[in-house]
Amino acid sequence: MGDVVTVYSDALGGWTASQITGIDPAAKCAAVLELDWSGPEPVAVADLGDVQPLRLTHHSWGGKLSHCNQPWVLPRSFTVIGSLPSLVVGSSCSYASVWGRGEQLARQRHWDSGNRKDWNAPYALTCTADELADEHTPGVVRAGVIHLTVRGITQLDCARIVAPFPNLTRLSLSGKLGSLTSAAALNKLPRLQALTISELFGMDASDCLLPRHVPEVEEVSLYGIPADYATAMRKAWRPHVRHGVQLDVRGARKPEWVAANASNPLRDWDGREHIPRTGYRKAIAQYKATRDAFLTEVTGGEDHGNIAEIGRAFSAAFNTLDSRTSFIETVEREELFEALDFLVDEAQTATGCDLTAARAALIEGVGCGRDW
Repeated sequence: MGDVVTVYSDALGGWTASQITGIDPAAKCAAVLELDWSGPEPVAVADLGDVQPLRLTHHSWGGKLSHCNQPWVLPRSFTVIGSLPSLVVGSSCSYASVWGRGEQLARQRHWDSGNRKDWNAPYALTCTADELADEHTPGVVRAGVIHLTVRGITQLDCARIVAPFPNLTRLSLSGKLGSLTSAAALNKLPRLQALTISELFGMDASDCLLPRHVPEVEEVSLYGIPADYATAMRKAWRPHVRHGVQLDVRGARKPEWVAANASNPLRDWDGREHIPRTGYRKAIAQYKATRDAFLTEVTGGEDHGNIAEIGRAFSAAFNTLDSRTSFIETVEREELFEALDFLVDEAQTATGCDLTAARAALIEGVGCGRDW
């Protein structure tokens, strides 16, 4: 507590600072207060001058301090330059998975300049895999893009990322059981600091990101990835946690699991920390029963009068499951409705019929009886 840490901020084009205001060993969190300061690299607290906490007035923050609980591993790009008496009294109720690097201060200064439009990092690109393929011209290097987020990946060759974006420091790739090939090519990104991969397959142990090739990496976050790749990444990066690498590898899947869950919209519940194994199995059984009942109803003729009742049975079943272990939170509730949309879409494809009215009746039935 009291330590002041600094880091270079791409958002500010200079260095910024924060203070550690608390440590929670049980939660493995550090409370971090961002400071209203940026400038050349400081070597001591005195270089910061009369430093103040960063107070946020942009958008709907209403003057709150930029004070948040972060993972307690100090990223290797941060440096402790000394300590000060705590600049804030009390704890923070906010949590984040990644340490801030001046983005909030950049947003606040953007706001203070009188510009009410959202601040967008000029060095960051977010796109879908299809957009990435459409926008990229072979042979063109986009050296100014250092943060890249690619979503909706069905199939992506990592070599097609490395060539046009050689200066990446942060890379996030996600899909829905998509295929990621040539992942070993990411070792050719020497400035890489953070890698996130979610629900992508096609990699194996030989595709492992290796510390000797990417020595600046300080965040590795993997979810829903091949089991062999997960094992190799844990082995490679676990020794570096003590040197400031945040390592989070979850949802390692074997090929048999991928094949069995390709059409399971609730597959992310498998292994989720607060969802019991028996709860997951019963949830899948209920989803399949609802899907079968709905498909039978919409293929049985023009009268779809039982669809609302199918929805009520679905909500009642999950009321019972949730009453036992209380695992349906905001995310799970949204995923259940997404699962219902998925089964209607499946039925619409199978029948070739417009099921707009049937979809509405199903959702209305669920809404009438749900407690979650």
